[in-house]
Amino acid sequence: MIRDLARLLRCYREYARIGFVNILAFRLRYYTGVATYLINVSVYYFIWKALYASGGEPAAGFSLGEMITYVAVGWMIRSIYFNNIDQNVATDVQNGSIVMAMLRPASAQTIYLGQAFGEAAFRVLLLTAPTAVAVVLIFPVQGPASSLHAATFVLSLLGSIVLVGALNFIVGALAIRMKSILGLLRAKFYVQELLSGLLVPITMFPPAVAATMAWLPFEHIAYTPLRIYLGKLDGVPLAQALAAQWLWAGFLLAFGSWFWNHMARKLTVQGG
Repeated sequence: MIRDLARLLRCYREYARIGFVNILAFRLRYYTGVATYLINVSVYYFIWKALYASGGEPAAGFSLGEMITYVAVGWMIRSIYFNNIDQNVATDVQNGSIVMAMLRPASAQTIYLGQAFGEAAFRVLLLTAPTAVAVVLIFPVQGPASSLHAATFVLSLLGSIVLVGALNFIVGALAIRMKSILGLLRAKFYVQELLSGLLVPITMFPPAVAATMAWLPFEHIAYTPLRIYLGKLDGVPLAQALAAQWLWAGFLLAFGSWFWNHMARKLTVQGG
């Protein structure tokens, strides 16, 4: 058991290294990404500032300062957990290179997730860090509620990376049978952005909708780590949120592995 886990971690480490090195060829994209994320934070800052100025009351349990922090930190963590596993899998299926991935000793899920982890590490250094410095200097962003919340926030952010990677791998696996999943990718993108709590906190949705969303994994992508960062979760609720997030991550990883094997039973390569 321990030996198998160590072997799996070595595989993830190696493919993370490959993902980190591969993305060095696209450094310019991340330089421009700093400006893009800064613009996103700026737009939401002025929107929320105007809304709070007209209402004057905390919205959905968030003060203006907390909402500004929510927006700023939310876009920062998005730059880390975001990945293109689904699009990469679809492209590899279309051009036939998916066969090479399937012939490797590691599973396809390990390969794509490992590379996504490497890309996330790259983005932390060349996208998230410089953007965070610029955002903190321009906007009144609050720090973590406490050292405990800072530590659990990092743990929750790791869960978000795994969760998004697992979801995207499942969506990408559909390309084996559907061939083209461009429309599905677009729909998934907008649904995930909205239901993750990145655009607006889940508490701003109608109660019935928010209650339904609580049964889905999406709110654990952004909403859970952001509530932890702001100190909105403590004690038992904090432990429950972390447990739910990682249980979802584990379930989706297991389901993704089974789903890939099921879909790959009938693979038609178009390119190559």
